Amino acid sequence: MTDQASTEEFPPGRDQEILAVNQSMLESVVAGDWSTYASHCSSDLSCFEAETNGILAEGLNFHRFYFELATPPTPTVQVTMARPHLRWLSEDAVVLSYTRLTQALNEGSAITASCCETRIWQRQQGRWMQVHVHRS
Repeated sequence: MTDQASTEEFPPGRDQEILAVNQSMLESVVAGDWSTYASHCSSDLSCFEAETNGILAEGLNFHRFYFELATPPTPTVQVTMARPHLRWLSEDAVVLSYTRLTQALNEGSAITASCCETRIWQRQQGRWMQVHVHRS
């Protein structure tokens, strides 16, 4: 979270705004909605994820590949940010870290998967855009 002095510098509701944008992005992932996902991402998005095998991947093509491979999920998938932590770098840049919980039905049994994510969001031309992801 932020300290009192830095909180007063920014408009009220800024934390809720970025959490809502991030939640929309996460929901687009579980829905397999490439168009919405891409609209939340800078074209030069960079990431470290399990699928990159420790190599920095840059650009949207890396992510698009997985969207095109995925079969549409069932409507019973739910994604949640547990214990989100925001670190505002400026009025136009924020680091958001959380544990991502994905709940789904698998052959009639409920399962929950978790991973830790850090996403950097930057306001570009008046819109919040995801510019970097680190998932483990």
